[in-house]
Parts: sequence; C-alpha cells; structure tokens
Amino acid sequence: MSARSAAPSSADGFEEFARAGQQRLYRTAYLLCGNAETARDLTQTTLAKLYQHWRRAGTADHPHAYAKTVLTRTFLAERRRGLRDLLALTRTGGMSPAAATDHTDLRVTLLAALAELPPRARAMVVLRYWDDQSVASVATLLRCSEATVKSQCSRALARLRERLGDAGLSTTGS
Repeated sequence: MSARSAAPSSADGFEEFARAGQQRLYRTAYLLCGNAETARDLTQTTLAKLYQHWRRAGTADHPHAYAKTVLTRTFLAERRRGLRDLLALTRTGGMSPAAATDHTDLRVTLLAALAELPPRARAMVVLRYWDDQSVASVATLLRCSEATVKSQCSRALARLRERLGDAGLSTTGS
C-alpha cells in the first residue's frame, strides 16, 4: 500500500480542506436553504459525505468544486425526499412577517424572495449568480442541459424581479 492511501494523511488532508472551505460551503448552503440551522446541517452532511469519499474527492482537480457539487445535490435530494412541506410552509406565509416585509434590509428581502423559488431554480440562481459559475458548469453540476439552465434562470430572475419590485425596491433589469 502506498503512503498516500494511509488513513492519517488522508484524514489530515480532509481536515485542512474542511477548515479552509467550511465557510464558503456554509454561505452557499445558507443561500440555498435560507435558514442558518438548515445550512449548518447541510454543510455538515456535505463534509461527512466528502470525508467518506475523501480518497476520490481529495484527488479531484478542484476539490472545492467537487464539494459544491455534493452540497447542491444533497440539498436537492433532501428537498425531493420530503421537505416539500417546508417549501409549502414558506409559500403560505410560514416565514416571519418581518423577513418578508422589512424593506430596509435588501439581504433579508432577497433571501425571502429566494425562498419562494423552487429548490432546483434556487440552486441554479445561487450557483450561476452568487458563485459566478458558467451555464455549462451549472448544467453539468445539476445534470441537465445548458438550455434548461438558461430558461430556468431567466424565469427565476423574472420572479425575483417581480417579487423585489413588489417589495418597493428598485432593481436593475433588462
């Protein structure tokens, strides 16, 4: 067996990666979830999955991109598995009224608007515009066509502009 496959060096590499990348993963998870506790859980689940497959993830050309793929797919899988009631709750006003109506804090208003998007569309918008990934990269990550990414992002941005416009905020639009 090679020294590279030994458990301590593999774990050390993972620990270093986790320390360096945990905050970036958490920020993306928070934008996907819109909830700090759920984002922490999603980040921890992602790190647990990465640790489990660190031999493969650690040798990837871009381990952080690999981690974002795991994070996004975990988020989408959890939503498909039974968290549809959470989405229904946010759509029917289950979010705090202050978060939905506070016009002084654009960030809170934007998070409330993001929460109204379906999980897959939210993931596309976050990856495309927050993480600044290309259409091709998002399509590969979400296992769909580039045309799907373009059309879903276009529709999602239109919904966000409409929602933010209803909130009395001026947006820059095309």
